[in-house]
Amino acid sequence: MKCGFVSIIGRPNVGKSTLLNQILGQKIVITTDKAQTTRKRIKGILTEDEGQIIFVDTPGVHRPLNKLGEFLMDEAKFALPDADLILFLVDGSEPAGKGDKWIVENLLKETKTPIILVMNKVDKVKNQQKVEENLMSYKLMFEENIPVVRISAKTGRNKDTLLTNIYKKLPEGEKLYPDDVVTEESMRSVAEEIVREKILLNTQDEIPHSVAITIDKYEETEEIDRIYATIYCEQKSQKGILIGKGGSLLKKIGTEARLELEEIVDKKVFLSLEVKIEKDWRKKDKVLKNFGYISDKK
Repeated sequence: MKCGFVSIIGRPNVGKSTLLNQILGQKIVITTDKAQTTRKRIKGILTEDEGQIIFVDTPGVHRPLNKLGEFLMDEAKFALPDADLILFLVDGSEPAGKGDKWIVENLLKETKTPIILVMNKVDKVKNQQKVEENLMSYKLMFEENIPVVRISAKTGRNKDTLLTNIYKKLPEGEKLYPDDVVTEESMRSVAEEIVREKILLNTQDEIPHSVAITIDKYEETEEIDRIYATIYCEQKSQKGILIGKGGSLLKKIGTEARLELEEIVDKKVFLSLEVKIEKDWRKKDKVLKNFGYISDKK
């Protein structure tokens, strides 16, 4: 039996979280078309007859502009040393860009861990010659020849081929998790992320990047889960946008989050949302720590 850790790394919006959800056959990571949707490392566990793969989804790698950006970068970096395999996920519909080259030069070039180049979104390109040219631009960044798998994270195309290649690279070992465990995330964390996803989907411009969510209380009973959450933003104007006219947007965000949470826990959910201002929280170490954005630096 094979068992090991597989880190998924790439620049923002290449489809890392979409791929993980597709492989697991269920949603454990929120996905939107906005950068910084994933803020923390999240484990997804696939258990099959062949073995157990512990995937580690990471934030998109980009140049940090504040303390939060530094945390996101560290989350990606720290997922690499303990990995048995790295999936370098790229947007195969376009050639390698500066972000991809930065990842290779700064994170992948010195690693001894095996790497699979995973080309996502190739189904968007009709011209196969163009796909081959794009592929070559990625392969030229590496000194050695590395395996390549072309996929569509959205449709699941070639998912089985990717899994076959992953198992080939993993060491022999016993399972680390029970068969029915698909993630280590607590329901508090899940609720926090789902509220944030609904904000990302319902707002524009700077709002998605300037919010943080805390779950202040999570009460579970057999009939209903009661969740009390606070949405933090950085400016008074952002608070007004999040609440909306007559509380309309906050109500929409709350309803969408509640309905999804009810599907997950399979019972009624009461969700209370409050909006508060924490000025420039993305630049403050103490506040970042309170919000759970603190790196495992020793």
